[in-house]
Amino acid sequence: MPRAIEFLYDFGSPNAHFVHRAIPAYAAKGTVTFRYVPVLLGGVFKATGNQSPMQAYGHIQAKRDYDFLEIQRFIVRHGITGFTMNPHFPVNTLLMMRGAVAAESLGCADAYIEAMFAGMWEQGLKLDDPEVWAACVSAAGLDAAALGALAGDPEIKGKLVASTEAAVARGVFGIPSFFLDGELWFGKDRLRDVVEAAEAG
Repeated sequence: MPRAIEFLYDFGSPNAHFVHRAIPAYAAKGTVTFRYVPVLLGGVFKATGNQSPMQAYGHIQAKRDYDFLEIQRFIVRHGITGFTMNPHFPVNTLLMMRGAVAAESLGCADAYIEAMFAGMWEQGLKLDDPEVWAACVSAAGLDAAALGALAGDPEIKGKLVASTEAAVARGVFGIPSFFLDGELWFGKDRLRDVVEAAEAG
């Protein structure tokens, strides 16, 4: 039986996008499955005192250069195409992530997740603009009005807060993060490791 890996994500993380693009090849092997868990990265940072790599290390040229090298290595290893840095970065992801919880409730999470990651990191859209967000959702064949209304529901908002708080309680400090049998793995470069651990049993 395939082993389940939790993938904690926020659309604002380019590294989460890379993981999203790499996951299908691993899932196709039939040895692992992935459960996408939406969390609000800004909430994680606030709760843990963490900050984005650009904020923390942006002044260190060698670190920026190395991070770019690691991105290129990951892209090549997993055959990822179409990535472009979002010109509006950083983008507030609150609407997008509430939408992800709403999409789970409406049974269209897969299509919604694909639309948001592609919109952020391939199309360069300013998805914290409600009109841009709605257009992206509609272009994916989804009901933007229904998703938008549900994203504003207090219960949906509460679910995102609860998911974020639960992640922090489990030791999460950044995105992308993974859990296998309750054990935390952090960063896109741990994707291969967590899959290998799952396959090893």
